[in-house]
Amino acid sequence: MFNYTCLNPIAAVGLDLLSDEYTKVEELKDAQAVLVRSASMHDLELPDTLDAVARAGAGVNNIPLDKCAEKGIVVFNTPGANANGVKELVFAGMLLAARDVVGGINWCLSETGNADIAKLAEKQKKNFAGTELSGKKLGVIGLGAIGIKVANTARHFGMEVYGYDPYISVNAAWNLSRDVKHISDLETIYKECDYITVHVPLMDATKKMISAEAIAMMKPTAVVLNFARDLLVDEEAMVKALAEGKIRKYVSDFPNPTTVGAAGCIVSPHLGASTEESEDNCAVMAVQEIRDYMENGNIKNSVNYPNCDMGICQTASRVAFLHKNEKGTIGSFTALLGDAGVNIDNMSNKSKGDYAYTMMDVDAPVPADVIEKMCALPGVFKARVIK
Repeated sequence: MFNYTCLNPIAAVGLDLLSDEYTKVEELKDAQAVLVRSASMHDLELPDTLDAVARAGAGVNNIPLDKCAEKGIVVFNTPGANANGVKELVFAGMLLAARDVVGGINWCLSETGNADIAKLAEKQKKNFAGTELSGKKLGVIGLGAIGIKVANTARHFGMEVYGYDPYISVNAAWNLSRDVKHISDLETIYKECDYITVHVPLMDATKKMISAEAIAMMKPTAVVLNFARDLLVDEEAMVKALAEGKIRKYVSDFPNPTTVGAAGCIVSPHLGASTEESEDNCAVMAVQEIRDYMENGNIKNSVNYPNCDMGICQTASRVAFLHKNEKGTIGSFTALLGDAGVNIDNMSNKSKGDYAYTMMDVDAPVPADVIEKMCALPGVFKARVIK
C-alpha cells in the first residue's frame, strides 16, 4: 500500500489511474509520493518516508532538486505533456504582436451602442493594421518538446524557421522538419530573425540569456516571445529597448511589475499549459511515472536522478539504492549480498551528475540487517525493497 498527497489540484483523469493500493492523505508527513503543479516545496519539511515527487508540468523551479536527491527522493516532470497547449499560445502571441487585434477589440468596445459603428470602423481600421507571419523569419531557441512543435508548425504559416539547440536529442532531430535550418550560433538568430521565441529550461547558464547585448543585435522590428520562464530574459533591458524603439514587441506569459503595463509588452497570466487537454496529459503522465517507480522501481523523466528501467521484476526480489555517484559503491553492494548468500540475477546502475541509482533483481529476499548495512555505506541516501 502507498500513501500519496496532492499539493495542487490534479486532473481526475490522472488520479483515476491509481489503483486500490494507493490512499490519498492530507498531510505531506504521511505521504510516500507527492503530485504537484506550481506549489512551492522549497520551505517544506520533507519526511524521510517520501520517495517520489511528480511535477504535473515541465518546469521544476518550485522543487528543491538537490535537497530531494540527498534524501533519496526522485523528482519527475512531464516533458511534452503540455507542449501542444504552449505551442498554440506561442502562435497566438505572434499574431497579437503582428496585428493590433486587442487594440481593435478595445476600440469596438469603446463604441458600444454607436449605430454608425460599422461605417466608422472602415475609417478606424487603419489604426490597427499590422503585418503577416508568412515570409517572416522565426528563430526558435531550444528544440525540445515545445520548440520542435513551434518550429514545425511555423513552416505551415509560411515562415522561414531557424532552430538553435546545441544539445538536441536524436529523437528530437528525427522529429524536426527538414525545412528548419539548424543554426549553430545564437547571433545569427538575434541579427536576422523577425520573431524570436525561447524554449529552454531555467538554470544558471540560461538566466537572462536574452541579455541587453543580445537585444542590441536584434532588428528594431523584432518580436521576442517568452513562454518558458521570465528570468530567461533581462526584462529591464527589454523594457528599456522597447521604450527607445529599438525593438518592436515583447510577448511574455509571466506577469510581473516590470512588464505589465510597459509600452510594447503583451503579457498573459501564465496561460501556456492552461488547457483541459494539457492538464489531463500532465496528470496522466505524472501518475504513470509515480506508479512505475513505486511498484517497479523504474525511473522515467526524472530531473534529479538518472532514468533506469528493468521492467517488471520476474525474480524473487528487487531492491533499489539511491546514492552518490562515487567509485566503489557497487562493489560494496555486491560484496554484502555475496556474504549473505544472495545471488544477483540482473542489475542496472545509472548515474546523473553527482547522483546514481542502482537496481538489482536477486534470487532471494535480502535480509533486513543486510539492507541496513547497505544503507549505512558512505554516500547511500536510501534503499527501497520493491518486491
